[in-house]
Amino acid sequence: MEIIITDNYAEMSKVSAQIISHEIQKRHDLVLGLATGDTPVGTYKELVKIHQKEGLDFSKVKSFNLDEYVGLAPLHKNSYNYFMWENLFKHININPENVYIPQGNTDDPEEFCLWYEEQIKKAGGINLQVLGIGGDGHIAFNEPGSSFASRTRVKALVKQTIDDNARFFDNVEDVPRFAITMGVGTILEARKILLIASGEKKAEVCAQFIEGPVTSQITATALQLHNYATVILDKGAASKLTRTEYYNWVRDNKQLIQKQVGR
Repeated sequence: MEIIITDNYAEMSKVSAQIISHEIQKRHDLVLGLATGDTPVGTYKELVKIHQKEGLDFSKVKSFNLDEYVGLAPLHKNSYNYFMWENLFKHININPENVYIPQGNTDDPEEFCLWYEEQIKKAGGINLQVLGIGGDGHIAFNEPGSSFASRTRVKALVKQTIDDNARFFDNVEDVPRFAITMGVGTILEARKILLIASGEKKAEVCAQFIEGPVTSQITATALQLHNYATVILDKGAASKLTRTEYYNWVRDNKQLIQKQVGR
C-alpha cells in the first residue's frame, strides 16, 4: 500500500479528487466504484469543482456504489442513492444510465445481488474503487468476520456500525439493521483502490489495518493483499501510525523511486 499523509481534511479531499480526476482523464470510460459517508463528501465537492472549472468529463464514466440500506427506497433522505445524487451526480454530467447503486427496497435481495455482480462484470470490472473505513475497520458494510472471498450480498450490521450511523437518522431505532454490500472479494478485484480516512477517531483502526496483521476481524486489512492500493489520511487519522517518517519519505521521493525502477 502507498500511504499519503496530508495536513488536514481539506488537503486529503483535494489529493483524492486529483487522483480520481487523473484516472478519468487517462480513461474517459472509467468504471468507478464509489463510497458514501462523511469522509468522501469533501472529495466529491472537489470533483464537482474540477468538473465545473476544468471541464472534467463524466459522460462516459460508469459508477458502482458499494452499498445501500435494506428497506430504504431510492428517494429516502437517508438512502445512499439520495446521498450520491445530492453530493455528486446532480452536479456533474454523468449519464444516469451509467449509475449503479444497490436497490435497498428490492423484492428479491438475493437475486439483485447476483444481478449487481453481473453488471460489474459486464462493465469490464471496476478500474478504481473509492473506499472509506468504518470504526470497526470494515470496508463497505463488510463487518468483522466477513470472508475475504465474499461477494455482493445482504449483511447484518453490528451494533457499533448502527450506533455510528445513528447521527444520520432521527434516532438509533430508525437505522436499518441490514445492508446490501459489495463483498471483500468483489472490492479486491478492482484494478486500483483508493481509501480515504480522516480524524483522530479513525487513528487506531487505520494503524491496525495498515500496520497490523491481516485478519477478517478488520476487513480493511484485506487491502494489504492488493497490488495497487493507495491510502490517504489526514494527520488525525495517521496519528497512531509507527512508520510515518518512512511513508512521508516515500511520498516526497516518489519520482526518484519511479526513476530507479524504470517506470
